[in-house]
Amino acid sequence: MEKERQKQITLGSGSFSKAGRRFKIVAMIKKAISKSWFYGALVLVTAFLGGCGLLGIGGGKGGDGGELVGVPNREGWVMVNPFGMMPIPAGTFHMGQADEDPASTQINFNKQVTIGQFYMDDTEITNNEYRQFTNFFLVDNNAIEGFPTVSTEEFKQKYYPDTTVWVRDFAHHMGDPVQDYYYWHPGYDDYPVVGVNWNAAVFFGKWRTAYLNEYRKSIGEFPMPEFRLPSEAEWEYAARGGRDMAKYPWGNPYVRNSKGCMLANFKPGRGNFYDDGFAYTSPVRAYFPNDYGLYDTSGNVSEWCLDDFNPASVPTVWDLNPQYIDDRTDPESKKFNAKVAPKKVIRGGSWKDVAYYLETGTRTYEFRDSVRAYIGFRCALTHLGRSSGTEF
Repeated sequence: MEKERQKQITLGSGSFSKAGRRFKIVAMIKKAISKSWFYGALVLVTAFLGGCGLLGIGGGKGGDGGELVGVPNREGWVMVNPFGMMPIPAGTFHMGQADEDPASTQINFNKQVTIGQFYMDDTEITNNEYRQFTNFFLVDNNAIEGFPTVSTEEFKQKYYPDTTVWVRDFAHHMGDPVQDYYYWHPGYDDYPVVGVNWNAAVFFGKWRTAYLNEYRKSIGEFPMPEFRLPSEAEWEYAARGGRDMAKYPWGNPYVRNSKGCMLANFKPGRGNFYDDGFAYTSPVRAYFPNDYGLYDTSGNVSEWCLDDFNPASVPTVWDLNPQYIDDRTDPESKKFNAKVAPKKVIRGGSWKDVAYYLETGTRTYEFRDSVRAYIGFRCALTHLGRSSGTEF
């Protein structure tokens, strides 16, 4: 009996071993089948996505299925508000005189003009802002890849502010104290830079563009458009601040507010310079901004514009983003003609001008290589792409 029982146990153990082996075999078969299904499914999915060009493989050349789908992997462009600039919305306005102006009727024709959206510095370029530019070349000896290098002597001759204008521009005038301190002293840091000609203002814009875009390149961002001088039409449109046909940026028709305070820095009356609070220039933001947030579009310093001056330019230019450029005044142009006076538009009037020059429609000029104690500038920048509706 004992031998029979042990035989049964042995047979039972054998039966269990065979069952276990069968179980393992079945499990292995199922696993193999699962892997086959997995890899089969992977192949099918890969083929499908590749055929659609979603994996960059298969389909036509470049994974586009042979279709015109554009270049992939291009980041979306988001236009950001440049520091210190105000967004100027697109719109239509009437360019030209906003009041009776018999003496200048022939050069201040009214014309309906449309301007695209752009940005403009909220103030004139200050001494301290311009000093960042001069220090870049003269103190820090920096360089920007792809930007032209300028020797120290050339830079001082062409682009450094000429402070002697405070003496030379006015006969028998004690301008020595201003000449000695205006540009370098911290007491004048927030005052508009003067003594720079049109060429220097243009070069400043090119440097500002390269300086910003070098940083944007380092963080993998697309470059911003160029900082430049505003066109005459852009300047007038922005100066009006949305007040079409307004005589001044703040409206019509007075230069004082209801409390008797001057609304700009200019030459009141018959030469009561200090009646507006400042004998010469004033700090930027000393007066109220216009409705676009721009300061000193009337008074303080006149401002260089991009356009050449022509008495008949307003009626002859196009009515969408007009700009008048005469290649005959550009020494680097093949059409350059030394007999044509290189006049550039200046706008806004200054601390030494009567109220007429503060009017938004008043046109005047200065030679492009002239430096004056009453001319400065501010930059503009074109808005790229469609507005999101939040920046304007």
